[in-house]
Amino acid sequence: MAGRAGSGFFHISCLLLCLCLLLCRSTRALEAASSELDASEIEALGLEEEDTKAHSADLNEEEFGEDDFPTGGGEGLGGGEGFDEDGFPTGAGEGFGADYFPNGREEDEDDFWSFSISDPDVVVLSLGNFSEFLAANHYVMVKFYAPWCGHCRAVAPEYARAAIELKASGAYLAKVDVTVESELAEQYDVRGLPTLLFFIDGKPKPYSYHRTSEALVAWIQRKVGPVITEVNSTSEAKTILESGNTVVVALFDKFEGKEIDEFTSAARQEDNVLFYYTKNKEVAELFHIKQDSKVPFAVLLKSAAEKVVSYGGDFERSSISDFVLANKLPLVSIFNHDSATSIFESSIKKQIILFASPEDSKLVFPAFEEAAKFHKGKLLFIYVDSSSDEVGKPVVEFFGASVEKPMIMAFMVSEDRPMKYLLEDEPTVEKIKDFATRFLAGKLKQFYKSEPLPEKNDGDVKVVVGKNFDEIVLDESKDVLLEIYATWCGHCQTLEPTYNKLGKVLRGIDSLVIAKMDGTKNEHPRAKSDGYPTLLFYPAGNKTIDAMTVDIEWTIKTFYQFLKKNAAIPFTLAKPTTVGEETTKTDLKEDTPQSIGQMSESTYEPKDEL
Repeated sequence: MAGRAGSGFFHISCLLLCLCLLLCRSTRALEAASSELDASEIEALGLEEEDTKAHSADLNEEEFGEDDFPTGGGEGLGGGEGFDEDGFPTGAGEGFGADYFPNGREEDEDDFWSFSISDPDVVVLSLGNFSEFLAANHYVMVKFYAPWCGHCRAVAPEYARAAIELKASGAYLAKVDVTVESELAEQYDVRGLPTLLFFIDGKPKPYSYHRTSEALVAWIQRKVGPVITEVNSTSEAKTILESGNTVVVALFDKFEGKEIDEFTSAARQEDNVLFYYTKNKEVAELFHIKQDSKVPFAVLLKSAAEKVVSYGGDFERSSISDFVLANKLPLVSIFNHDSATSIFESSIKKQIILFASPEDSKLVFPAFEEAAKFHKGKLLFIYVDSSSDEVGKPVVEFFGASVEKPMIMAFMVSEDRPMKYLLEDEPTVEKIKDFATRFLAGKLKQFYKSEPLPEKNDGDVKVVVGKNFDEIVLDESKDVLLEIYATWCGHCQTLEPTYNKLGKVLRGIDSLVIAKMDGTKNEHPRAKSDGYPTLLFYPAGNKTIDAMTVDIEWTIKTFYQFLKKNAAIPFTLAKPTTVGEETTKTDLKEDTPQSIGQMSESTYEPKDEL
């Protein structure tokens, strides 16, 4: 009951927060209304009725369609698949994108929320019974879902059928509604829906394979059934060795007790490694286990440069699992669709990556592989074919690497943000080893990708790239409004004509800069974006503080009001020059303050600059 009370308090807190946000938005609207533009400002800005209508910065999911959710986000190597255009996870039923609405946006909302399926064999878990149920059962798959999630709805009947088929196996299928049990979702870092976790003795393992009932049943049966195989003869041993599979073989003096239980438990955590055991020392010797080895003793064998790796540590599940995770991959993993899952699921989250074409890699790969031997278990060394259209080039673009010559980079994710480092020395064994050592010690300077400097940059909206960010955005003498965009982003395209017009009408104010930066091709530590478009304001004379996030309606009027209120350097729009009752429209240059507000309607036509 205490857990439920805590959950109730959480939801009350959320309700209060929502009310506060509503009040803040109302206050913001009142402030905007109370600071209406005077006639001269309206005239100077050249405002028309359309310019005061919002293009919606406060977007909600009912306001846009499927194409507004892009693909191609990435968390480094092994991630990246299953993301839509704006970086929301969607693929294979993983995410928060438009696929929540598989039949489009026109279906009735009440019907959507009332969707249900008969699944009496699926256990309903909550904060109140979650821990108790996991403690009482060795094998439990938990589906984290939301009633409005289209992918969740699609998998529900498959999940229900799997629960029926697995009733006799000793494995249970359960579900958690994250809209009710938000604390559980946060505890298990649920970021996409549905998320499937398989718990073995309370330890979770992500399920990332097909979501049909057949696939679920087959995968779970492998987990709950026998997972280690006894090897009794030399002929059996030779068959295993000739298979080319990655295997772990352990020598025991008896097949009972804590050690073999821990070995079995570790085997259940692995999907791609086969586990064997033997008491026969002659058989064990074929697997490179010496007859005088301390028992129990294990080896990992793989068809890679380092074919045999010995393990003489404690026979505890976590230690054995860590050993397998650190050694099951080759010294250098070749990044492709087959290896991506192993790389992504590795407990080693720091990577050293070689980008090179197959031809160029011949010169660098031997030194790269040799250096990997000195950091095994601490770093993953990965090779990416930079010439591959299907696999390599998207990764090259994400990292800002070169396709012209070999490049070595270090990569890690810190506080959910990718951090990259570039080896600028010659790629010798010693230089790569030193680079990796300094990476582990946190002594490298972070690398930020950048497009080349623009040849011309005298437009109404200044073009910012990584290399000129400091010069333009961090200029203490300028108030700077920066849009971080992506060319494929539908919302960015909606904003573009208004933003271009804003740059046009404010062009004559020397202290004010309207700028834009392609966030997919440029990075800077002072330009953090959680989605596209992101609008940031950097006030003059105070560039050491974090930028102000601009969350307003997308109209010339609201942008102008925001800038007028927040600019560190006050500015005034010049009034149009008039003769009698008619505004003079000739002999005025567009880049002079006097011309602001006098440009013809054709001036405001959208330009495809993004």
